[in-house]
Amino acid sequence: MTTATATTAPEHGGIDERAVIDRVAKQLFIDGEWVDAEGSGTFEVLDPSTGTALCAVADASPADGRRALDAAVQAQRAFAATTPRERSDMLMRAFQLLHERTDELALLMTLEMGKPLADSRGEIAYAAEFFRHFAEEATRIDGGYQIAPTGGARFLVARQPVGPCLLITPWNFPMAMGTRKLGPAIAAGCTSVIKPAAQTPLSMLALGGILAEAGIPAGVVNIVTTRRANAVMEPLIRSGDARKLSFTGSTSVGKVLLEQCAEQVMRTSMELGGNAPFIVFEDADLDEAVAGALAAKMRNMGEACTAANRIYVHTSVIDAFGAKLAAAMSTMRIGRGVEEGVQVGPLIDAAAQQKVSGLVADAVAGGARILTGGQAPDGDGFFYPPTVLTGVPESVRMAREEIFGPVAPLTAFTDEQAVIDAANDTPYGLVAYVYTNDLRRALRVAEALECGMVGLNEGVVSNPAAPFGGVKASGLGREGGPTGIDEFLETKYIGVKM
Repeated sequence: MTTATATTAPEHGGIDERAVIDRVAKQLFIDGEWVDAEGSGTFEVLDPSTGTALCAVADASPADGRRALDAAVQAQRAFAATTPRERSDMLMRAFQLLHERTDELALLMTLEMGKPLADSRGEIAYAAEFFRHFAEEATRIDGGYQIAPTGGARFLVARQPVGPCLLITPWNFPMAMGTRKLGPAIAAGCTSVIKPAAQTPLSMLALGGILAEAGIPAGVVNIVTTRRANAVMEPLIRSGDARKLSFTGSTSVGKVLLEQCAEQVMRTSMELGGNAPFIVFEDADLDEAVAGALAAKMRNMGEACTAANRIYVHTSVIDAFGAKLAAAMSTMRIGRGVEEGVQVGPLIDAAAQQKVSGLVADAVAGGARILTGGQAPDGDGFFYPPTVLTGVPESVRMAREEIFGPVAPLTAFTDEQAVIDAANDTPYGLVAYVYTNDLRRALRVAEALECGMVGLNEGVVSNPAAPFGGVKASGLGREGGPTGIDEFLETKYIGVKM
């Protein structure tokens, strides 16, 4: 591996790549201080567009993780005693700082994750909005007062912070998935240890600096970067000192974490995998449906749990829909995310590229036909072109597995109930998309789909003000919306004799 040098690093809007990387702390953030990992261990962060190393960051040991949790436990009582307005003001300051530093933070994100700069800027705005949303929710934490039915007592209901939290975030939205967890934790009065994905730790480290600048007290937010996730986090889960785990990632890892949490009966929030159906009925506006499919499929190069994974199109319009979608996807510019006009960056690593290639090859062997794309390019980086397949049978792997890449598989259907049954024939249930101009059908199908969210004539449903989450193997709990803070609060009943 080689590391880019300051003399060769280009500038973007006057911002130098190397300078952006150099300004980010590379250490662990524990108890309000930047500290080295035990033994000064480090690991490399790669640029997925070149395969070369950007820098090295601290590689935490289990002992470092324990230090971080000790800091969170020590800070919990005092932070829980802060007023809702104090916590709200901290979050609002962080919201403002994120907006002020959008360009620099977006460049940093693109360098470590690969998405185009325009997408990274969009994620910074999205991430900041979680802080504003939960700054407002912090002042709305309510309780209750009730006369007992028999009249001899009063029931008081209080809502209190759950306590120290462990937060584990993924690589695909390295800033927004952090703020989506930290926002409600801080608003509720909870301290935390957050572990970002090893592929994209820099965005979270930059966020740690912003939170410190915004006035978050020492020990309230602790950041542990490591490539030994299980070795570091499992002892913390099993310790009993943390009372809540919030995880975004694969269902397979989520199941392991749930087993670990069961030992201490920890509160959990799990935002896991998806296998989203995207259903286009014969009466849909095809141009609108194609635009929605592009949004649902190509956002983040398809590396999103909400990505359209199985696209069902009525047999009477599938040829027209496929031609329009292939035409749109074939013109998308592929390249390094920092380059002007690039719409499709690299996948996160070589394993992701190989997985997508394998899924496409399996689908073609099963009878699918390529309308555009379908072949990884030669050269550096982990690129895969926007790809449309038609005639994809239900028996192939990509009908059952998350693609997590820029591949749109089309399958024809004729019957409403049959497509509902096909859409529900999966262990997952995160999100579904339905395109139709028949209001009754739209509501009928939305109610019948087994998922936590539905986009009706809408290709992007994620919004900080709406509850995000799934059913079945797609997870537990909700993030965002008016209910997002509930995941970080306990309900206490106080009975008062009169």
